[in-house]
Amino acid sequence: MIEARQLSRTYGGRPVVDRVTFTAEPGRVTGFLGLNGSGKTTTLRMLLGLVRPTSGLALISGRPYRELTRPLRQVGAVVEQDACHPGQTGRAHLRTQAILAGAGRGRVDLLLDQVGLAEAADQRTGGYSLGMRQRLCIATALLGEPPVLVLDEPANGLDPAGVAWLRGLLRAHARAGGTVLVSSHLLAEVAQLVDDVVVIARGRVLRQAPLERFTRAAAPRVRVRGRDPQRLWHVFRSAGATVTGADEALEVVGLPAERLGELAFQAGVPLHELTPLTRDVEQVFLDLVGAA
Repeated sequence: MIEARQLSRTYGGRPVVDRVTFTAEPGRVTGFLGLNGSGKTTTLRMLLGLVRPTSGLALISGRPYRELTRPLRQVGAVVEQDACHPGQTGRAHLRTQAILAGAGRGRVDLLLDQVGLAEAADQRTGGYSLGMRQRLCIATALLGEPPVLVLDEPANGLDPAGVAWLRGLLRAHARAGGTVLVSSHLLAEVAQLVDDVVVIARGRVLRQAPLERFTRAAAPRVRVRGRDPQRLWHVFRSAGATVTGADEALEVVGLPAERLGELAFQAGVPLHELTPLTRDVEQVFLDLVGAA
């Protein structure tokens, strides 16, 4: 498990991360969402021992990263895309990192193939595209077969096929019992990838919730079409709902679909559509950070 407990970091007397608390659990992918400057990357760096907290605790498997006995076998991380020397080949970079991680050379060839760099393995990384460098970083994170992955914007530079590949890789890691904490600005992709969501803004956690609960509106929102929209409008308003929309379709807020169906039946108005509406991740995220 990954844990942040009242985690804070101050620079020049200004709090960049302010008492952040959240968890990322085994068997699940946790999305860590925030705008640029929200404190997201600083938090991840504290989890990885790259930045010392001003106060609070950053724990992986119950211990600070600096106290892990074999950190590269316990945690794989992507925090920088230019972590390899441009004069090295991709294969040479991974072989060097494999020594540090205690991984065999066979693991290098396996990962080069897995991340789609087998044909470019003997090219110098200075000639790699952004997407290729990102794939090499992901391969580096996986060298020690760690149960925990901490990834900062791992889809940067990947084309749509690469993003789909990464999604499958991370979902498979979680299904095998691993823990995945991933930051991303691709909110539509987050909705397809994560199980849980943590939103941070101005250094503070605004919400942590399972994805399904995160996107569920506080008040029921239902699209309704029926034979007599005007009568439905008055019936729903009389029952305490907020009703908007044109003649063809009404959007009703405040009453569940079951209650709206009963009201329409009692009013003798046949319904053509009764669809509960949910907000997507992007809408909820922008509402939260906008309010913050």
